[in-house]
Amino acid sequence: MARILISPLAWGLGHATRDIPIIKVLLEEGHTIGVVATGAAYELLEKEYPDFDFYNITDYPSPYTAEGFSVVRVVALYPLMFRNIIRETRLVRKIIRREKYDLVISDNRFGIHDNQVPSLFISHQIRYSVPGYIEWAERTSEWFNARYHSNFDRVIIPDNPPNVLPLSGKLGKANQRITKQKTYYAGILSSIQKLDVPEDIDYLVSVSGPAEQKEKFRAVVMDQIAELPGKKVVLLGDPGGDMDERLDENTHIMSHASRDEMTRLMNRAKFMITRSGYTTVMELAELGGKQALFVPTPGQTEQEYLSDYYEKMGWFYSVSQKDLDLVRDVELAREYPGLPPMSKSANNARRLYDEVIRGYLPADKRYFLTA
Repeated sequence: MARILISPLAWGLGHATRDIPIIKVLLEEGHTIGVVATGAAYELLEKEYPDFDFYNITDYPSPYTAEGFSVVRVVALYPLMFRNIIRETRLVRKIIRREKYDLVISDNRFGIHDNQVPSLFISHQIRYSVPGYIEWAERTSEWFNARYHSNFDRVIIPDNPPNVLPLSGKLGKANQRITKQKTYYAGILSSIQKLDVPEDIDYLVSVSGPAEQKEKFRAVVMDQIAELPGKKVVLLGDPGGDMDERLDENTHIMSHASRDEMTRLMNRAKFMITRSGYTTVMELAELGGKQALFVPTPGQTEQEYLSDYYEKMGWFYSVSQKDLDLVRDVELAREYPGLPPMSKSANNARRLYDEVIRGYLPADKRYFLTA
C-alpha cells in the first residue's frame, strides 16, 4: 500500500472535482492519500474525504479580474506567482519526506513535486488562450509550461488525444518537446456520474463566474426565464445563500446545489444553459448526448475560445452574455446535438492507474493484497 499526495489548484472547483475519479481508483487499490490544497478545493475534498490528511498551502492569485483576463495583472503577478511556486515546493518537500509519501500528483500546481519522489502533473492547458489570439504570447505560455513540466515525470492531460475527439482544442495539444515526451492523454475525468433517473426538467440554468459578471448573467436570466416554456431550475451560484423557492409553478430558483444535488439535476435536465468551462464540458461528455447553450464568461479567454471551438465542431451553440435572448438562443442551440459518445471517467481513471500511476509506485507497494 503506497502513500500518495494529491494537490489540486484552487481556481474554482474544477481541478478538485476532476481528481475525484483518480482518488476513487487509488482507494480501491488500498492506497493512503494526503491532500495539499487551499480555498474551495480544500473545502470540497475535506468534506468528501474527511479521513484524509490535509495540508493547507496557498497557491497562486488568478489572472482574471471582474472584467476578465488581464495581461497587465498577469505581468504584475509574476513575482508573486514565482515566489509562491518556490514556497510551495519547499513546504511540500518537507511534508513528503516527513510523512514518507511515495508519489505526488499535482493538478496544475507547478511547485508541487519532489526530485526524490515520482511526480505527475495534470493539466488541460498546455497552451493558454490570450485576448485577440496573440500568437507569440500563446507560444510563450507553452514555453513557460514546458519549463515547469521538466520537473515532473509525466504530464497527464484530461482529454482525448488530438486526433480523437479533442475537447480542449489547441489548449491541450502538446507541441514543446519536453512536454510532448511526457504527455499522456487520459480522456475525460469528471466526478459527475450518469444516473438512471427520468429527464423531468426541461431546462437547468447554472449561473457562475466572477462576482460582477455573475450578477450580470443572473440579471439577464431572471429577466427572461419566465418566457422560456417548460419546467426550469435556476441555480444562482451563491453557496452562502439560502434561496429555495418557486418563481411560478414551472420555475424553481435555488441559491446553490451540493455536488450530489448537482449530479441529480444535471441527469434530470434535458437541456442546460451554462458557462463553457472545461469542467462543465467534461460533465456533459460524461452524461452523453446532453444538449446545451453556452454563455461564456466575458473576458475569460479560455471559455470564449472553447465556445467558439465547440460551435465550429458542430457540438454546441454559444452566445455572448450581452446578446443573450433565452427563447431565441435555446431554439438555435437545439440544432446542435451535443458531444459524441466517448470513454467515460471511471474507465479512464482505471486505465490511467494501470498504464501510468502503477508504474511509478514502489515495487513492493504496487498491488493491494486481497484474500
